[in-house]
Amino acid sequence: MIFDPGFVGASNLIAANAGSTAPDTVMSAAASSSSASNGTWIIEHVADSHILEFKPFGEIHLPQFPPVHIGGMTIDFSLTKHIVMIWFAVLLLLIFVQAAMRSYRKDRAGKKPLVPHGLANALEVVVVFVRDDIVLGAIGEKGKRLLPYFLTLFFFVLFSNFVGLIPYTSTPTGNINVTAALAIIAFFVIQISGIVDHGFVGYFRGLMPPHIPLFVIPVMVIVEILGLFTKPFALCVRLFANMSAGHIVIFSLIGLIFIFHSIFIAPISIAFAVFISLLEILVGLIQAYIFTMLTALFVGLAIHQH
Repeated sequence: MIFDPGFVGASNLIAANAGSTAPDTVMSAAASSSSASNGTWIIEHVADSHILEFKPFGEIHLPQFPPVHIGGMTIDFSLTKHIVMIWFAVLLLLIFVQAAMRSYRKDRAGKKPLVPHGLANALEVVVVFVRDDIVLGAIGEKGKRLLPYFLTLFFFVLFSNFVGLIPYTSTPTGNINVTAALAIIAFFVIQISGIVDHGFVGYFRGLMPPHIPLFVIPVMVIVEILGLFTKPFALCVRLFANMSAGHIVIFSLIGLIFIFHSIFIAPISIAFAVFISLLEILVGLIQAYIFTMLTALFVGLAIHQH
């Protein structure tokens, strides 16, 4: 589902995809030298669409539905490739977790000590890291009640980032609509956590620093209210920009081959494109950590207002 209150059309033009892979890109660019020279083929590959491309094998046209108008908002329920990639990322995550859980089931059935190994060991290391270094470090003991949310957030963002590295796929978190949805959820988690801990009146009263002059209060009220929205907005833009920028750079490097019309530029372009692709693995991991860490930090600020 894509929410389209007017800005989605513009965001889809610049936004997100993270890539249909290098072979697909090379074939598309070679098919149209004019589009390769003016860069429009990059726009086509980084924009969301209703088509799954599997060149040279063909393409799949996703079903489209009439938009639904609710008040002044238009909601489009049509399937896009980023929605399909979200489902694909969730499927991979479920397979990974189920494979890790299988080893625990075998140990329990045989009444052996629950010693993690293989995928279970890797999963347990990440879970302990998220719990101890991110959640408890930023929120404290009260963060344990939100641990399921932060684990889900971390693994979903991580797998969504990595999905775009698979041939013929795209990165869901390279779409600003996806990152905006994650940021909106984070916004409600932050506010609800503060309200549950301090009460509705106490939470918003605690946003104001104590012992400030009366003439400063009107300005501080505006600043604090804006701060409630700028935090999730920063989460949204940071993840979207980082996940889409790397793929645009890769496409641009490959496009140099067709811009210069020289085979001698190809080894340099491909070498740098491969390097950026490998760097994207690190970027995907770091961005999942940063998004989860900052969300936990904002929740901690809402709970521990002092």
